Amino acid sequence: MPGPDPFGDLIAPFSRRGVDLGLERLQTALEELGHPERRFAAVQVAGTNGKGSISTMLERIAAAAGIRCGLYTSPHLLSWCERIRLPGGLIAEAELRRLLQALQPLALRHNLTPFELVTAAAFQSFAEAGVELVVLEVGLGGRLDATTVHPDRQVLALASIGLDHTEHLGPTLAAIAAEKAGVLHAGAVAVSGPQAPEAAAVLERQALALGCDLRWVEPLPPEAQGGPRVGLAGDLQRHNAAVALGAAQALAERGWPIDAAAMERGLATARWPGRLERRCFDRRPLLLDGAHNPPAAEALRRELDRLEPQAEELQAEESRAMERSTAASPRRWLIGIQRHKDAPQLLRALLRPGDALRVTALPEHACWRAAELRDLPELEAAQLEITDASGDLQVDLAWLVASAALPVACGSLYLVAELLPLLDAEVPRQVVGNPTD
Repeated sequence: MPGPDPFGDLIAPFSRRGVDLGLERLQTALEELGHPERRFAAVQVAGTNGKGSISTMLERIAAAAGIRCGLYTSPHLLSWCERIRLPGGLIAEAELRRLLQALQPLALRHNLTPFELVTAAAFQSFAEAGVELVVLEVGLGGRLDATTVHPDRQVLALASIGLDHTEHLGPTLAAIAAEKAGVLHAGAVAVSGPQAPEAAAVLERQALALGCDLRWVEPLPPEAQGGPRVGLAGDLQRHNAAVALGAAQALAERGWPIDAAAMERGLATARWPGRLERRCFDRRPLLLDGAHNPPAAEALRRELDRLEPQAEELQAEESRAMERSTAASPRRWLIGIQRHKDAPQLLRALLRPGDALRVTALPEHACWRAAELRDLPELEAAQLEITDASGDLQVDLAWLVASAALPVACGSLYLVAELLPLLDAEVPRQVVGNPTD
């Protein structure tokens, strides 16, 4: 289990603010700090699913090119330090604590939210480290997100836009796309992969109105068909990699020393935990994924459907006694879903008849429970076994890995964070099949 939060005393006093989108508070605070954000250029990454993956690919590409690059992402899994990557690695705990302590009076004066406080600390750390370029992952939305205060966002990367955080961004895909399109601005280059028609129309309209160069890219071809190697597994990552590559090319056009070799090395070395990550519990494999909304669930389902024939072939070679398809085997799931997420649609995308799931509570978050999910008419026909988790993750993991098909833990990155300390190193790829090999 994750230990006590070493920054709780510095961040908790601001937590009562919750989500309060806006730019003015942080802009005023940064002015008082002497504008550390003006001492480096930035690439901003917005969207719904894939922002973190695109961000880490871009950071790896820039680092491979010899650029002193920083990376700012959210949320974190085990430590707030994960959110701030400097050229030498993650910010040290003592350094982040120093920055947060120094910023306490300013943050109180300007009534900053926790995200704004950590963003200010990140900007200060990047400036002090002499970083040249920072990849900024949007926290929520875009138009009013704290990262959008940066004045020199030369290149913008857009991940897939879907329905999520509707309570803050609006009830429709068009409304959400409009909030995310708020990062576009005159003179910038924006790169996007394929989007749903409603989202694409909003992006096109906003880019045209502002004089932003919007470029569309197609997913990279599989490695077997001549595409580059991508260090992150799954078809969706080849969509994300195409956006990262397009953004890197836009940076190169603007004079940054990024060549084809750096792009290739960066894509191949990118790593991002909790995304189609293979782990072991008691030497048995499972898949760990932060699929927390319906679009992410649909992407996870597609990957499972692709993996199953490979697993079937492997088991046939090993046992010579396989009489039924892996695709028909029931699968066990360990799932934690926050209350504000669309659980019916998420589960409808993931589950197959006969599957079994344990529904776990997420500490300090309102969550869906098994009794509520069992009553959903959308799931009645699937004849699912839905129970609450035991309350002991070790017990639940032992149940999970006793699965006929590759078991999956998903539903929230908060669950991923709780599970990671209990799991062994990544399963060798040949054990469960790997779509990128």
